[in-house]
Amino acid sequence: MTRAAVTELAAEYFDSGEFLADLGRRIAFPTESQDRGRASVLRAYLSDEMIPALTGRLGCSARVVDNPAGDFPLLVATRHEDDALPTVLVYGHGDVVLGQPERWRPGLDPWRVVIEGDRWYGRGTADNKGQHTINFAALEQVLRLRGHLGFNLKILLETGEESGSPGLRAVCARLRDELAADVLIASDGPRVTAGRATLFLGSRGSTPFTLRADLRDGAHHSGNWGGLLRNPATVLASALASIVDARGRILVPGLRPPEIPANVRQALSDITLGGGPDDPAIDEDWGEPGLTPAERLVGWNSLEVLSLAAGNADTPVNAIPGTAHAHCQLRSVVGTDVDELAVILRQHLDDHGFPMVEVQVGRTMPPTRTDPDDAWVRWALASIGHTTGAKPALLPNLGGSIPNDAFADELGLCTLWIPHSYPACSQHAPDEHLLAPVAREGLQIMAGLFWDLGETPPSRSRI
Repeated sequence: MTRAAVTELAAEYFDSGEFLADLGRRIAFPTESQDRGRASVLRAYLSDEMIPALTGRLGCSARVVDNPAGDFPLLVATRHEDDALPTVLVYGHGDVVLGQPERWRPGLDPWRVVIEGDRWYGRGTADNKGQHTINFAALEQVLRLRGHLGFNLKILLETGEESGSPGLRAVCARLRDELAADVLIASDGPRVTAGRATLFLGSRGSTPFTLRADLRDGAHHSGNWGGLLRNPATVLASALASIVDARGRILVPGLRPPEIPANVRQALSDITLGGGPDDPAIDEDWGEPGLTPAERLVGWNSLEVLSLAAGNADTPVNAIPGTAHAHCQLRSVVGTDVDELAVILRQHLDDHGFPMVEVQVGRTMPPTRTDPDDAWVRWALASIGHTTGAKPALLPNLGGSIPNDAFADELGLCTLWIPHSYPACSQHAPDEHLLAPVAREGLQIMAGLFWDLGETPPSRSRI
């Protein structure tokens, strides 16, 4: 029994068609959590597909857990081998965004895996059924070869991630003892590029907010009243310009993060973003000056205006609108006081002469970031590099947002995310697909990682 043997076994699982069979069966479940009519399908994915797989192939005990936040059930599974061994919590999500079959290219079907060259099409192939299928299969290969894992395994599979993970943190709090572990190992999101294995340690936070200027009922003729009535669109545009400037730099001190830590800068020093055939061109003069693109995306905050409206945008009339609004979003890194966003914005607007602009803040997904110098991080980088023969990319956090706070903050875990997708996978869009070479290598990476966890884990001093 050798490490090389388990990575070869993982490759054989892919090459034999077993991976395709497992993935195809799972893609056939239309687990659209954004469609409330799919509640029974979400539960069936866990009870009919995943529980038999995890009990029969990984020797786990497993059950479905009701979600206090609605019809988004979760699966909890455990395999306990020895109290003296480290424990890993593996996470994934079985739900997908809306299939939108009418928008897919002819010949493709969101609920059936269609293979064209290296691209395997289907809703959930990349996000997230393909990714958790890879991880569970890698665990199975270790078990087949060694007869035991060499560590204790806990699994949490949710079905509400694409709806904002309602109830996930509450379930983690309620089951804190049952889900206690040394480390989280999970897969979601894309690699930096298709050809470079990636490890990320958390995510930027996301806070939606709306600025609204409701100045009067109805619109009034601009010839009769122009110059006499305050225009809400002008007011709102000026308020936004006081928050973020014409080059995307955040102007409100309370919305700017602390200085980027040295080890985060070091991790990002060899990260190149964009450049793919389907990627937009990066605007080098946009965002915080003096930062590299990787630092702007991963190490800094961004404030985006997602929509801006006043009057009838498509058919304007000669009238001063009565109202205007802007839906905005703050993407934030660790160290930003996101809980005080409403207070910070209110004070800023009042200080700059915009008391008439209302602030409405939505639910925050908090930022998280494991320390890049953590022993688990060094161990994972070494394991991935051993399998691929190349230095993996290390992202201290994603630019996007995932529900990592449930694990980092609620459960207090070091969080390691190893994605098996790539930036141009059409995640959340029509024609979503998984790249076969990335999936095959991902199976080998995870088989090697889980093998190493049973052989030479890092110190358990975090417990």
